Amino acid sequence: MFFVIGAVIVFASVIGGYVAPGGHLDVLWQPFEFVIILGASIGAFLIANAKPVLAGVAKSFGILLKGPKYNKTAYMELLGVLFALFKLAKTKGDLALESHVENPGESSLFQEFPTFAKDHHALEFVCDYLRLLTLGTKNAYEVEAIMEQELEVHHDELHAISGSLHTMADGLPALGIVAAVLGVIHTMGSITEPPEVLGQLIGGALVGTFFGILMSYGLVGPVASSVEQSFNADSSYLGCIKTGIIAHMQGYAPQVSIEFARKTLNSNVRPTFSEVEEMVENLPATG
Repeated sequence: MFFVIGAVIVFASVIGGYVAPGGHLDVLWQPFEFVIILGASIGAFLIANAKPVLAGVAKSFGILLKGPKYNKTAYMELLGVLFALFKLAKTKGDLALESHVENPGESSLFQEFPTFAKDHHALEFVCDYLRLLTLGTKNAYEVEAIMEQELEVHHDELHAISGSLHTMADGLPALGIVAAVLGVIHTMGSITEPPEVLGQLIGGALVGTFFGILMSYGLVGPVASSVEQSFNADSSYLGCIKTGIIAHMQGYAPQVSIEFARKTLNSNVRPTFSEVEEMVENLPATG
């Protein structure tokens, strides 16, 4: 929503500010300049990035329109599922988790939290580390180190996606200059034409520079920043899981473990202590 509104404001402001004092829109319509700039930028983008990054960029447009994947409600459910898992482990032992983490799709516990259960990446992350507990892993510091390494890899993969868009934005002004230079070369071939013709040709050549800068700072750059912010917000979801699991491994009560996890959240998505307390009191019994 904000992406669409922002894009409309950018282009309406630029075009409106040009037309209002008497600028002619037909001068800005230089399709071959657009072909040079957009075609070259897309080609360079394909050369510079591996297939996983290209696929990630394609998927990121959904994030761009919808915003960060996790909201306050999603975090409330996450804290609920962590509490249920930790409570089960405390009352019946870590081995009681085995049936749930080995077959999460058939787990009665995970079925109580449908939104979380549909999040394949988060579900796999939780099950992988709880499985280590069922296998007898006790050293919380070693598990934390492994978790941090996995989260760093995940962060780097996401950063490669947003970074590729930043690189594309950085290159657009230079490609605009390329288009402008080619336009000037074309103009020099018509040097014998009258001033009004040369003026139109030179104006058309300068559109390349204008378009490259506008696309860089008015669209692609902001898109890259928006995608990066969404990725950073989503990364905190796995960080919340990590904090909760490590607290559980260190022997804290379920309520304390999820409180540690809650405190890692950004203020705009963090439920209050009272909200979490009320939520866990109303959780159905699972086993």
